[in-house]
Amino acid sequence: MEGGWMAGEEISGPVVWLLSALAALLITLFVWRMLMGRLSSSSLPCLPYLPLVGSLLSLQGDLPPHLLFASLGRKYGDLFALYVGPHYTVVVNNFRHAREVLLQRGKEFAGRPKMVTTELLSREGKDIAFADYSPLWKSHRRLVHSSFAMFGEGTSKLQNIVCEEATKLCSALLATAGQPLDPGPVLMRAVTNVVCTLVFSSTYQPHDPELKVVMDYNDGIVQTIARGGLVDIFPWLKIFPNKDLKRLKECIRVRDDLLNRKLEEHKGSYRPEDTRDLLDALLKGQHGSGDEASITDDHVLMTAAEAFGAGVETTSTTLLWVLAFLLHHPEVFIDMERVGYIPDGGDQAPGHSIGGNHIPKGTRVLINMWSIHHDPQQWEEPERFKPERFLDSEGHRSSPPYFLPFGAGPRVCVGESLAKLELFLFVSWLLQRFTFTLPPGASLPDLQGRFGVVLQPLRYTLAQLQLSAVAARSRLQCHSVLFRPQRKKPVWLRRLYGDDSFLSKMRRGGAT
Repeated sequence: MEGGWMAGEEISGPVVWLLSALAALLITLFVWRMLMGRLSSSSLPCLPYLPLVGSLLSLQGDLPPHLLFASLGRKYGDLFALYVGPHYTVVVNNFRHAREVLLQRGKEFAGRPKMVTTELLSREGKDIAFADYSPLWKSHRRLVHSSFAMFGEGTSKLQNIVCEEATKLCSALLATAGQPLDPGPVLMRAVTNVVCTLVFSSTYQPHDPELKVVMDYNDGIVQTIARGGLVDIFPWLKIFPNKDLKRLKECIRVRDDLLNRKLEEHKGSYRPEDTRDLLDALLKGQHGSGDEASITDDHVLMTAAEAFGAGVETTSTTLLWVLAFLLHHPEVFIDMERVGYIPDGGDQAPGHSIGGNHIPKGTRVLINMWSIHHDPQQWEEPERFKPERFLDSEGHRSSPPYFLPFGAGPRVCVGESLAKLELFLFVSWLLQRFTFTLPPGASLPDLQGRFGVVLQPLRYTLAQLQLSAVAARSRLQCHSVLFRPQRKKPVWLRRLYGDDSFLSKMRRGGAT
């Protein structure tokens, strides 16, 4: 039959792609028209937008998103809207509105949008971070929180794990043979080992091939997600070849192969009376009779995966920032040796309001934490490095309510207590034992950072490491003096955490 396709005739690949693209275009235009009618009730100032691409043309430029949104906030106000492709998005730049979203209306804004990459990462929302707010999510989170609490049964378990890795870290730093050192890989390895021990009781030597597998797949996931991509804005683009999406799928495959093997090993050796790690604690919840019994193996695996995705990059990056700022401000390091202070280191609205402004159902809400933590109305000299701002006039820890490094409300970081203690121990070990300097002629680290899953410092190099004056005098080197049984804790430690109140809360599994 001329002029058309005969029954059973195979359509070529390019034709299929063209027809699919046209169909997606028509559907997108239809959805766009619906959105325009539904969202017209919003009274927020909005960036200019066009059909399909939304406000993307207004987001062009050299500024990374956190700085761009802060800049736009000065023009449009601390609460403004834009279209990310067809997705209506509200940007929150100040603490007053962030508190309303996270705390006062936390449950109303606790949902999560579905995106191509996050659905792949989480097996369609079987984790904590990317799962939508629901009764199952609350049961899952409750199980994870109680599982983490097992490490607070006296906190000695977590302390011992971190201190063991800190010992290895110090030894690795001392063994650099007097050469300049990029601290990134060695810090990443130490933090990864802590998470491996917490999740499935595996402790690796520096050159263990399985540790390299864990670090490689985790880094691959972080890097591909950090680059972002149009596929999360226009999901239909996933039908086309995509290098980053291909790499992400491969990293997820490697991750899932490893975690599946660890889970099967744990099932074979599981004993209810002996909870060894996070996987055991999650399996114990599965065997219970409460709501947590509805948690599937997928939920268990994605929780373990999330411990790496959320627990490695954030902690190791924070440690790199600590060292970078200390290189800029060595006088603070000297003061730490003397008095020892160490400060603590998008939702989907169902149709409510922020600051009296109507927020239509389906709106994505983006909270710009960088802007909140640099707001001159809240912080005195926000651009200056002033760790003492976290101590009151008597030298006691004072954390203002607008300091939100772990978020707030129903979606607050479930591993906050563990992260605080881990950071505290690692930083304490490093600062008690080493003096950090730059190689001769080297520039100070760039403090603007590189935007990604977290704001990362650009790579920098440390000079040959030297033992600090305190370590040299006491021959401290790489042996623990913190948290020894029956030993009174130093004054500076009691000041920071209020006479052991933080540690006692950790013992009960309830520190915040």
